[in-house]
Amino acid sequence: MVTALTAAALPVRIVTDLAHGGRWTSLRAGDREWLWHRDEPRRAGVAPGDAFADAGGLEECLPTVRGVPDHGDVWSRPWRRENGGDGADGADRVDHPDFRLTRRIGGGPGGGAVVDYRLTAAPGYRFLWAAHALLDVSRDGRIELPPGAQALHYPDGGARREPFTWPSAGGTGDGTRARFDLLGPDDGTASGAVVDAATATVHDGSDRLRFALDVSGQPASIALWRNLGGFPEGAPYRSIGVEPMLGRVFDLATAGEGDAARVPASGEVRWRLTVTAAGASAATAASASNRRTLDGIG
Repeated sequence: MVTALTAAALPVRIVTDLAHGGRWTSLRAGDREWLWHRDEPRRAGVAPGDAFADAGGLEECLPTVRGVPDHGDVWSRPWRRENGGDGADGADRVDHPDFRLTRRIGGGPGGGAVVDYRLTAAPGYRFLWAAHALLDVSRDGRIELPPGAQALHYPDGGARREPFTWPSAGGTGDGTRARFDLLGPDDGTASGAVVDAATATVHDGSDRLRFALDVSGQPASIALWRNLGGFPEGAPYRSIGVEPMLGRVFDLATAGEGDAARVPASGEVRWRLTVTAAGASAATAASASNRRTLDGIG
């Protein structure tokens, strides 16, 4: 007997750690954990202004990604669960001298996760935000973005950037262009990109993970970090970042007009991140994959 397999929607479950920057410690779809992790002893004791402590997972980066403060100023601050007063029941919250960020995690269609954000600050305040997700993806993984999307390639850890058209970026030495969407084995390189797109799908074998960003009146992008054993110098490791983002550059200090989000006269910016997943599943069991098992744990 042959059982037909189909890519069925899978329930998404998110676990967070409010005490340590609101970090997503788990993003599970069905039996698969999508977030990559590494041991980083410094992570538990960080304070605002500290150098980034890369333990993997998904870190909330705001008001910048690169630059100062390193990976922003909310990943290193404790968050707390809101308990009413301003319509934010059930939301996670972090306070900063310049802004307040709230985040509410809930269920979406087909068992997906819907994450609603609200930033309040003085009108005119400029910022970048990224859901800095480091994913556990094999060398056969592939990142799907809209073909022909305009992008910036960051060939190293600095501010230097080069425009390209997705998915080809950077020279290979023989006159051809490297495919940024294909991961492959470790080759000792590490580079980033910011792509003018609001959706990204990661394919790994029969599994798929999709991020979709919805925001009005603000620049939306997908930031990528493709570290194939080229970073950090002296003790490199492999890490793959797919990061829905408000803004068009990594460093707020380099943002030109239109490159960063800006708080309007209302004093707030709202946006939504939707996370869905699919994987190989027996066709007869596809309906069971629609169950919701989404948790936001502080």
